Amino acid sequence: MGVAVPQPADPTAEGGDKPGGSVRASLLVFLGPAVLLLLVFLVYPTLYTIALAFDRGRRGEFTEFVGLRNFEQLLTQDPNFINFSTFPPSGALWNNVLWIVFYTSIVIFLGLIIAVMATRVRYESIIKTVVFLPMAIAATALAVIWIFVYAPSSKIGLLNAILGQFGVAPVSWLGDPGLVNASLIAVGVWGSVGFATVILSAAIKSISSEIIEAARVDGASEIHIFRRIIVPMVSLPISVLAITLIVNVIKLFDLIFVMTRGGPGTASRVIGFTMYQESFPGGQFGKGAAVAVIMLIILIPIMIFNVRRFRTESVT
Repeated sequence: MGVAVPQPADPTAEGGDKPGGSVRASLLVFLGPAVLLLLVFLVYPTLYTIALAFDRGRRGEFTEFVGLRNFEQLLTQDPNFINFSTFPPSGALWNNVLWIVFYTSIVIFLGLIIAVMATRVRYESIIKTVVFLPMAIAATALAVIWIFVYAPSSKIGLLNAILGQFGVAPVSWLGDPGLVNASLIAVGVWGSVGFATVILSAAIKSISSEIIEAARVDGASEIHIFRRIIVPMVSLPISVLAITLIVNVIKLFDLIFVMTRGGPGTASRVIGFTMYQESFPGGQFGKGAAVAVIMLIILIPIMIFNVRRFRTESVT
């Protein structure tokens, strides 16, 4: 007489549990709100902005389809956006290039130097705290502070007051088209070096001390250790930091708005400020949307590079 072997219950049978349906319900409950927020606050505004870039966009509405005219005007007919008739070029797009080159490289260089030097002393935490302090200040407050530092009058401006002690006449740091961008970049560097120092310091501490000690035993100087060991082993954190700084530069707005309003004239305009200026005071929302699309086009290859770098290498 055979023994009946009990069969497992069919999950699809009536009254039985349905694991697949339960998992789908859980995914919907947990991911649904996040997906909804992304659609409402990211996907829809992006698509709306892209569509508006091909329209005149009066009052932010679709009024007249103009095709690529907004892009053509920005890139070929608007010297405030980009002007190739002079050398070096000028305009908001060129100013962003200056920020990317000088701001990013100086912040990373100073952050790396301070991080390496701070690890050699006992009061490392104090140094990091002092250097990181500007990061705790809002960008608007940072801009207000530096307005007083750069004030043309030696009776108000801290920098001119210091230079006056050496017989140097007051300089209009924010009023001279030849100095304004360098002055603004210096403010950005001062506000970001602490962030770079903290990030790179953590990366440097992850390097095995045995490697550095072995190099010293072999007779390597501190400069060679820095160039041949430290820099290559923190190259991925450096690239990630560079991408972060570049993204911040491309969407830069608050510092320019508070300190110069794009002036003197249009000498310190950047892409983000141009987008605001064309859209709200200028009323040309289609042109402002075209500037936003150009910002997106610039950012896409940067983000693709960043993602590919993460996939091919491990973070130190």
